Amino acid sequence: MPSKKSARLAALTVAAVCSAASTVALTSPAHADAVAIHDIQGTTRISPYAGQAVTGVTGIVTGVRTYGSSRGFWIQDPTPDADPATSEGVFVFTSSVPRVAVGDSVSVNGTVSEYVPGGTSSGNQSVTEIVKPAVTVVSGGNAVPAATVIRARSVPAAYTPAGDSAANNSINALPLEPKKYALDYYESLEGMNVQVADARVVTATDPYSELWVTVKPHENASRRGGTLYRSYTSQNTGRLQIQSLGATADFPAANVGDTLTGTTAGPLDYNQFGGYTLVANALGRLKSGGLQRETTQKQKTRELAVATYNVENLDPSDTTFAAHASAIVNNLRSPDIVSLEEIQDNTGAKDDGTTAANVTVTKLIDAIVAAGGPAYEWRSIDPANDTDGGEPGGNIRQVFLFNPQRVSFTDRAGGDATTAVGVEKVLGKARLTVSPGRIDPANTAWKASRKPLVGEFVFRGQTVFVIANHLNSKGGDQALHAQYQPVVRSSEVQRHQQATLVNAFVKDLLKAQRNAEVIALGDMNDFEFSDTAKILEGDGELWSAIKSLPKKERYSYDYQGNQQVLDQILVSRSVRRSGDFAYDSVHINAEFHDQISDHDPQVLRFEP
Repeated sequence: MPSKKSARLAALTVAAVCSAASTVALTSPAHADAVAIHDIQGTTRISPYAGQAVTGVTGIVTGVRTYGSSRGFWIQDPTPDADPATSEGVFVFTSSVPRVAVGDSVSVNGTVSEYVPGGTSSGNQSVTEIVKPAVTVVSGGNAVPAATVIRARSVPAAYTPAGDSAANNSINALPLEPKKYALDYYESLEGMNVQVADARVVTATDPYSELWVTVKPHENASRRGGTLYRSYTSQNTGRLQIQSLGATADFPAANVGDTLTGTTAGPLDYNQFGGYTLVANALGRLKSGGLQRETTQKQKTRELAVATYNVENLDPSDTTFAAHASAIVNNLRSPDIVSLEEIQDNTGAKDDGTTAANVTVTKLIDAIVAAGGPAYEWRSIDPANDTDGGEPGGNIRQVFLFNPQRVSFTDRAGGDATTAVGVEKVLGKARLTVSPGRIDPANTAWKASRKPLVGEFVFRGQTVFVIANHLNSKGGDQALHAQYQPVVRSSEVQRHQQATLVNAFVKDLLKAQRNAEVIALGDMNDFEFSDTAKILEGDGELWSAIKSLPKKERYSYDYQGNQQVLDQILVSRSVRRSGDFAYDSVHINAEFHDQISDHDPQVLRFEP
């Protein structure tokens, strides 16, 4: 998955370019007489008045947004109808700073629009808005309509209806059933003043002053206070994003397991970065849950410790080297072999043709030594310029660090960006044709994506083959809250092709040596229950060792309120059957607002 920061920047760029094409195109009469807000919202996701001019739409201002590209305000009718499917609130898009205040009673003339955050190609739901408004303030200082309380028992357990097969599985035209489906419930409150109380944080505050809470604290709760993502068909319905209409400086710096005590209230919005979002006028007080970063156990003398760690676009200009070094030395306890993902070239995102990363890696190794760790050696293969995806110009790649006092690397010349590593059988044992090498780098499965790095290591006389992976990201997949249900996960196609090639290579190793000890690890960009993981595992050639952990501890990433597995260490039968292995997902990043990477590292200890 792309880093949260790069994904957000890319999405904002797309939104800026595509804003003119982000409305649902509908054919409607040109004008409607005075209507109420609930008439505009209607009983489906698309307003029956979309595309029409409306006059005399009245309501009380419940929130004013003065920043960003979506300036405007929300109004709510203080005299609701009796239909729970029709929202009583709506957003008025002004484009400039609105000249209204919370508590104003207003009358609005304008055009009803269905705006799709992220553009119609994103598959997101739309937001019903009044655009090009003429606003009359009738009076000020009015009581704001009471906030609808969102609590565990008010949110249905079922997430969404299945979409209409005749409409490409869209749920847009389906009648809302707010007592049956969570997405319908939230849609029935779109634009209205809502509140949550004593809500536990399930995704930490990000750089954009956003966090996620749950109104269902017992829903798939993890051991450390988050909410686990366990399957495609069992969504966590209690998740809700929190933003604020106040000053950024006042937004709480929250970690997973903290609580927003008291009342958090404001209009319910919908955006491309998480779907339904409470945009708060009033934020609850942050109460710390006391979450601490984890430390794994030190490997024993006869144990080989192997780790994977996505260091999130690390380049020489970053200020995180000391923190990453401390994490490797103190939290991971200096593993014998570390597979690093997202090591950038020596000039970072500057697209100047540089592909070497020796400055980046050396700076990290020096920081590890300064932190009291070993003087790691390293192996990698520079990619061809601008061919492996990731941040443009960065040329991210996987890198092996290894402690030469504990393990040796078997070098065989010939590996480069375009040469495929192969497997030979020599004296009854498997060996690589080149080491380090890359798996079938010319295969189209690796287009604009990282090629797996393979190395042959020796620990206490025993050969161990390690495959470092960073599979295709989830970029382009429809969001869980998309209008298309079930959602389309388009990125899987390439990832499945990649997993097939990795599994085939492992089969080659095991064909040459049945009891070969093989480890395939890295940022797999997919879940332990996914088809990607099943393809990697094959017919038992590999097994994802994170499944040895209790279910409440299986996660390495936290995204939009869902704790999930993206980083994995898979092992061959000989490693698994030994029984002498321990697995640890070391939670040092994903749950914290001051993270140095958005991934948690994984560590496997075993006796070869």
